[in-house]
Amino acid sequence: MAESLLLVTASVDKMVIKKPIVVDSDLKIAGAVTWVGRSSLEIQLEVLQSTEESSDPQDSQALIANFTFVARDSKTGKSATINQITPETEKEKLLWKEADERNRLRKERRLQQKKEIDNEKEAERLNALLAEGRVFIDMPALADRDSILIQDTCTQNSLVCMPQQRNTHGRIFGGFLMRRAFELAFATAYAFGGSAPLFLEVDHVDFLKPVDVGNFLRFKSCVLFTELENPEKPLINIEVVAHVTRPELRTAEVSNKFYFTFTTMSGAANTKIRSVVPATEEEARRVIERIDAEKC
Repeated sequence: MAESLLLVTASVDKMVIKKPIVVDSDLKIAGAVTWVGRSSLEIQLEVLQSTEESSDPQDSQALIANFTFVARDSKTGKSATINQITPETEKEKLLWKEADERNRLRKERRLQQKKEIDNEKEAERLNALLAEGRVFIDMPALADRDSILIQDTCTQNSLVCMPQQRNTHGRIFGGFLMRRAFELAFATAYAFGGSAPLFLEVDHVDFLKPVDVGNFLRFKSCVLFTELENPEKPLINIEVVAHVTRPELRTAEVSNKFYFTFTTMSGAANTKIRSVVPATEEEARRVIERIDAEKC
């Protein structure tokens, strides 16, 4: 059974940096299976870096990441049944309960994403977002100089996936895709903010389509919206979309969407952050979806 079983990364939950990670101290990474369904499982990883100031284990916790994998039969490609586990200690039962709740919320989120914005209240939100963007398009001389169109914050890059980036199943590592997306998001935030940004978190990541060796991959990044309520800690929300592009077939399919949040370094010069506004209805919908996701 093990020989015919493939484990595919389905998603990665939101990851938040709980404390700064220094480069001159060792890191410890611990992982365990915390939840198992019929053909999927969740693995929780802890990134720990001890501090001399405190002996409390919680103070050494820098990051928690939850990875969801799904099992597939390598011959048929269909879902495969996997072994079950039974939580025994109170901590294991708590982790199981939390993971089960995350799984339920993921299913609800997928259903919610399929619903179109069709009620009057959501239409008002769309129009409010688009109002300023229409000024930029139709009357640029009258546009607010403290704002900028989403399309004017975009950056992108491309690469051909190489064999050294593949996993044991011959597909490109999800971690490699996340790293390349992060690097582009960092550059986008850097160019937008005018100073080196400080990474805060990456939101839930779904792996929509596998990426193979030899694929032509394009990453497109933009500042989706900013949060300026706290002038000392403005938030820059970056969207990165990865496309598997096949020029010979004239096709491009989305493999992943990544959402990163950055802020500016305290005390950094030239850190006036501008508001970002959509110019199209499609952009406005993406902004609304992300704002609602952040609230959840």
